[in-house]
Amino acid sequence: MPIIALLTDFADRDVYAGVLKGVILRICPQAAIVDVTHHVSPFDIREGALLLWGSFRYFPSGTVFCCVVDPGVGSARRPLAARALDWTFVGPDNGLLWWALAEAGPSQVVEVRNKAYCLPVVSRTFHGRDIFAPVAAHLANGVPLDELGPEIPLESLTSLPPLHALIGSDRIVAEVIHIDRFGNAITNLREEDFEEWLESLGWRSWEARIAGETFSSIASHYVEVPKGTPLLVFNSYGLLEVAVREGSAERTLGIRKGDRLDLRATGRP
Repeated sequence: MPIIALLTDFADRDVYAGVLKGVILRICPQAAIVDVTHHVSPFDIREGALLLWGSFRYFPSGTVFCCVVDPGVGSARRPLAARALDWTFVGPDNGLLWWALAEAGPSQVVEVRNKAYCLPVVSRTFHGRDIFAPVAAHLANGVPLDELGPEIPLESLTSLPPLHALIGSDRIVAEVIHIDRFGNAITNLREEDFEEWLESLGWRSWEARIAGETFSSIASHYVEVPKGTPLLVFNSYGLLEVAVREGSAERTLGIRKGDRLDLRATGRP
């Protein structure tokens, strides 16, 4: 049974997400459709890219990801289909697919031009329905990627900044790139990068500052601190987050996307 996973900013008040499923099932009625999320913040390409990056690797081999966060719908931005390791990705060329493709290493990327695999009438405002959903369904049916259009080089795609914090000899500057529904502030500092940096310091002490709070350790789990207390923890993505136990770092500390977390080595080398 082919799996098609949907990631969009459509939410669930309107019909948009449901219509994607209807289009897919008309073309590939045997598909199992999985909602990764339809609650990407409207037009937030980077948030969508992060959520795709954090989730794709947990899906079965052969899954087709249909991704639609598309503020440039109807413009000259290209519709893409790409194969990377055991997964296939369909979406706009606006950076949405970038972090997942960069992580997985695509073997083939094509620009979707073959109208035979789109709906007969393509609107100016709903390419999710008219292009991306039908293309995903046809791919799930076994249509080869190169039937969709010409192959294009990865370096020609619209990219995002690397999903890494800025790391210096005795300082790290991380950025809050997502606030989840619990109010946890997720940064772009990867656990492996932090461990390398810490080892390079000779395991010296350090402190981190954000929103008027200072931290000198990273918790191994949320309940390591008392209820209502701020903490740092590496989350399920392997990214450092600022959290408040059973509370919201967003509300309690006033943290917003784009805020910086500054880590500095302390003590003597």
